[in-house]
Amino acid sequence: MTSDLTADQTAFRDTARAFSDAELAPHAAHWDEHHVFPREALQKAAALGFGGVYVREDVGGSGLTRLDAAIIFEELARGCTSTTPFLSIHNMASWMIDNFGHDDLRRHHLPDLATMRRVASYCLTEAGSGSDAAALKTRATRDGNHYILNGAKAFISGGGVSDVYVVMARTGGEGPRGISTFLVEKETPGLSFGAQERKLGWHSQPTSAVIFDDCRVPAENLIGIEGQGFKIAMAGLDGGRVNIAACSLGGAQFCLETTLAYVKARRQFDQPLADFQALRFRLADMATELMAARLMVHRAARLVDAGDSERTSAVAMAKRLATDVAFDVANQCLQLHGGYGYLRDFPIERVVRDLRVHQILEGTNEIMRVVIARAMLGG
Repeated sequence: MTSDLTADQTAFRDTARAFSDAELAPHAAHWDEHHVFPREALQKAAALGFGGVYVREDVGGSGLTRLDAAIIFEELARGCTSTTPFLSIHNMASWMIDNFGHDDLRRHHLPDLATMRRVASYCLTEAGSGSDAAALKTRATRDGNHYILNGAKAFISGGGVSDVYVVMARTGGEGPRGISTFLVEKETPGLSFGAQERKLGWHSQPTSAVIFDDCRVPAENLIGIEGQGFKIAMAGLDGGRVNIAACSLGGAQFCLETTLAYVKARRQFDQPLADFQALRFRLADMATELMAARLMVHRAARLVDAGDSERTSAVAMAKRLATDVAFDVANQCLQLHGGYGYLRDFPIERVVRDLRVHQILEGTNEIMRVVIARAMLGG
């Protein structure tokens, strides 16, 4: 970790690490093997303030910063690199309600979301509009005191399990200015879910399509104003990308720490693996790259906290670098374990599977390059 943490941030880190070691790491393999969604563990995390990390305190949130959140999520991801990203998504959706929702909406929903008695999902992606999110087709049509939603969202973390869905739908014409944001509750008539997706990793969180078929949503569940939805979605993703980068660092740091112990104990050619200079150099490079990525993630978090005009490109840089570096480090750690690294009896292969999707979600790393280049060159 960096040495410039405040006393409070050090306390957050230590609390998150202790919780991760006690409540996540011992169960992560079981959750992965049996596809368990650990709601009880999430509620225990929420009892420590991790269910609404940067939600305001008047509705039960912790009122912390994005940097605080990055520190917390990295430590939690050391214990489970599948469950922690769901917690990040829940926090992102909750923040969008807190930051853009009207006061009655905030006070009605956020206390239960902060305790994780209820959990939230973020619904932007569609089968026909992944990276081109502004081309989404889900439609919301005003009908008196309701909006009627029709369409479907794809690859939604928490699909079928979450109680609240923050949904981007088109209320106007084509393009980003025609998109609005809605809060849709699980019990709403016309809301249904596809089959659970069969995934490489992230087995402790459900993923499915979310389907709207004449789904009647009260008009007061509009978050923000009509036409503001794409800006709300992108604002949420600035923080979400910092979080997923931090989760990546946590998973990779766990792999590195596990590998350091392994190479000290494992002997070949009458000496510990740790005595081979080539392996020592590889481990040194991994530690260096992780630290560089961590510093970039923390800088991006500070810029988001400050509302800096360069925050979106800084976040894209951090997300791209951290997720690429983390996957590479975890993959190298698997290699250093040899055949054992490929077995499910050892935890490295699970983390490798979980980390792979981090290069895709919250905006692919190719889209991160688009965002960075646009900030540099315009267009």
